Amino acid sequence: MDFFVVLVICLSCLIPFFLWNRNRAKEKLPPGPTPLPIIGNVLQINVSNVSKSISKLAESYGPVFTVYFANKRTVVVYGYEAVKEALIDQSEAFSGRGPFPVLDRAIQGLGVVFSNGEQWKQVRRFTLMVLWNLGMGKKTIEDRIQEEALYLVEALKKTNGTHNVLLKNIAHQCKFIVEKIKEHQESLDFSNPQDFIDYFLIKMEKEKHNEHLEFTMENLIITVLDVISAGTETTSTTLRYGLLLLLKHPEVTAKVQEEIDCVVGRHWSPCMQDRSRMPYTDAVVHEIQRFIDLVPNNLLHAVTKDTKFRGYLIPKGTTILTSLTSVLHDDKEFPNPDQFDPSHFLDESGNFKKSDYFLAFSAGKRACVGEGLARMELFLLLTNILQHFTLKSLVDPKDIDTAPVVNGLGAPPTAYELCFIPV
Repeated sequence: MDFFVVLVICLSCLIPFFLWNRNRAKEKLPPGPTPLPIIGNVLQINVSNVSKSISKLAESYGPVFTVYFANKRTVVVYGYEAVKEALIDQSEAFSGRGPFPVLDRAIQGLGVVFSNGEQWKQVRRFTLMVLWNLGMGKKTIEDRIQEEALYLVEALKKTNGTHNVLLKNIAHQCKFIVEKIKEHQESLDFSNPQDFIDYFLIKMEKEKHNEHLEFTMENLIITVLDVISAGTETTSTTLRYGLLLLLKHPEVTAKVQEEIDCVVGRHWSPCMQDRSRMPYTDAVVHEIQRFIDLVPNNLLHAVTKDTKFRGYLIPKGTTILTSLTSVLHDDKEFPNPDQFDPSHFLDESGNFKKSDYFLAFSAGKRACVGEGLARMELFLLLTNILQHFTLKSLVDPKDIDTAPVVNGLGAPPTAYELCFIPV
């Protein structure tokens, strides 16, 4: 009897495997390591550092391969050429958003980051339009960022430490957003919207009789949460990581401050018009984003239809993992990619050099909706800080650890302390 039970268990495990193998051959999926029943390729993938595991698997299976997270099929796209082909050349087919189990229950497929289909298209189009109306990438928003940068400088002058408080509780964030929405409802002027919430409330009113209603109160809450989380937390983390790198490389900091003194001086705040005359500083900002590789594996995508890709057939709904690390740390485009070196974005004459491999904001239809705003914020905030302060580390620069805290999705810096010395 015991032998019979063991035999039944073994057959129960092997049958799904053979069915999977047959279906895989039929679907012409990309190659990959053989998954085990139930657990998939967990043994080949270090879940605490997926990016490193993906790089190792790419050495064996090439730029396109299939892995299984438990029973969830995921096609990995690795390297600049393959990532470009997926996200840009076939952007529509690869524009779906893959699952994110930790947030799916709270987000419920709403907002602009984790939504799909027509809802995503409408909300993204609306969000971009409103952000541009509010001045994203224009002089009007630049003035506000400069004002905020000066508030930051004053706040740093009044403190004996640095700190970074993140609202981690989504329910608490949503409660805060709901309170702000109520305030906006009470003061709403349909002829004179003041911000994103006002624009959305007006759109809700106009669309309330639409049979396929996408602009709802629930969607407003999650969309505002998306804009705050994606636009504020990522920028602040990049800035915090950037300051750590500047502590580690004081020679780079000195060159940036020298350029600020030469181009801007001390009597007015840096502006975006100055950037074209500050190639080294521009290169430093780009190198910070390239080096830190903040979202190594991008947010998961999904194919929106059965898709032919590099000789393979990827079934509709398949999760797609695009490795941004493989692009931002490509050693052919960026010599010594694991070293922080602003010359990666400078030509032989010291002029700023653009790179198609700079995909810090992803690419294609799912590229960061606030890229223009983030670029402006990073340049203005960093230059304002370095215009007013000398950065001082509490430890010897050679002892500073710039390795990220790998958490599966992002790669923030380790906690550290520094002093802002007014110049």
